[in-house]
Amino acid sequence: MLQTELSPLIDKFGRTVNYLRLSVTDRCDFRCVYCMSEDMTFLPRQQLLTLEEMLFLSQAFVELGVNKIRLTGGEPLVRKNVQSLISNLGKLDGLDELLLTTNGSQLEHMSSQLADAGVSRINISIDSLCPERFTAITRTGKLEKVLKGIEAAQAAGIKRIKLNSVIVRGKNDDEIVPLVNFALEKGLDISFIEEMPMGDIGSRDRQHTMVTSEEIRAVINTAYSILPSTETSAGPSRYYRLTGGHSGGSNIRIGFISPNSHNFCDTCNRVRVTSEGRLLLCLGNENSVDLKAVIRRYPGDMDILKTTIVEAMAHKPERHYFYDDDKPQVVRMMNMTGG
Repeated sequence: MLQTELSPLIDKFGRTVNYLRLSVTDRCDFRCVYCMSEDMTFLPRQQLLTLEEMLFLSQAFVELGVNKIRLTGGEPLVRKNVQSLISNLGKLDGLDELLLTTNGSQLEHMSSQLADAGVSRINISIDSLCPERFTAITRTGKLEKVLKGIEAAQAAGIKRIKLNSVIVRGKNDDEIVPLVNFALEKGLDISFIEEMPMGDIGSRDRQHTMVTSEEIRAVINTAYSILPSTETSAGPSRYYRLTGGHSGGSNIRIGFISPNSHNFCDTCNRVRVTSEGRLLLCLGNENSVDLKAVIRRYPGDMDILKTTIVEAMAHKPERHYFYDDDKPQVVRMMNMTGG
């Protein structure tokens, strides 16, 4: 009997991994300035895992104790026939939560299908409420389309919807309070994410344009009183609640994801698999295991795949290190990693 049938995924620091972030594509219909360069070259389709391979791989992780899977990209909903994968994932025995991170561009016409397939929570990226600025940040996106997508997701009855905002100094740092106001108005959670120094975007020095979670909280406190909450979710957000009886405030959470200013690695419960099948043990390190090679060398062999995944846990580092001598250590773009 395989050891993998007896033990959950535990790394050498005693952390149990029960959360997989699966990137279904590196392609995206946006070109966000903090995520990728304007002139991107995407992977040839033959280098990507097939949807069937992604389902097989996901089944292996679930059998090893993973009970949460988040689909990411790129933009996951632009992958051809991705709905078939989502529907099949929703049927996996032992998977408690099927989650999605999206830019919202496809939600207007896909939200009902996602809800029917069992997607319980969706994170939607939105960095500006000004149409012109939104297009400048995303280079190709239209704010109106995303707003309609948010409304469609709410109408479809998705259990929990959270907005994700990356605040960049000099670009949208004057919209922190308006974004909180919007979340309150819509009754949605919102998380503010420190910009992650991944890949060479070439246009600016991220260390000087990154706005810390502490700075963002200070801005929010000029308009609202917020207090820390003990609540947690599948990811690394540290949540706060509004005080003072604001309309809708008791129902929404304001989260902060702080990979640069406040290391959260001691409680890390997740790994990533890229769209080309590389198992990333840490967002801020380049070490990885090629699961695609295992799947294609031993097609249909679940035991070998699960053994490879278990053995990879020994290489999960204690923490991330984004910089080496003030230079970004991670050279892959965020769209290649999976958001």
